[in-house]
Amino acid sequence: MQVRSIADAAAAVRGRRLELDLSQDQLGRRAGVSRKWVYEFEAGKATAELGHALRVLDALGLRLDVVTMGAREAGPSAVDLDALLDEHRRG
Repeated sequence: MQVRSIADAAAAVRGRRLELDLSQDQLGRRAGVSRKWVYEFEAGKATAELGHALRVLDALGLRLDVVTMGAREAGPSAVDLDALLDEHRRG
């Protein structure tokens, strides 16, 4: 699955959590985050902390690959991580 948005990441996490028959609370405990954080991430909250997200992916046996795309592949739906981080820092 290609993740090009927060909604895609949320869907991947929720889908895998359900495949493993885990509650949000169980996943949170496995990943060292709160149930509320899992709920908000699965709801597509755009300010999710990357470190927490990586721990959740690890707890689900998922991985994040960063792939360089050519200019033709990168389009308006491509995610600019630097811009997202700047936006998050500004609050």
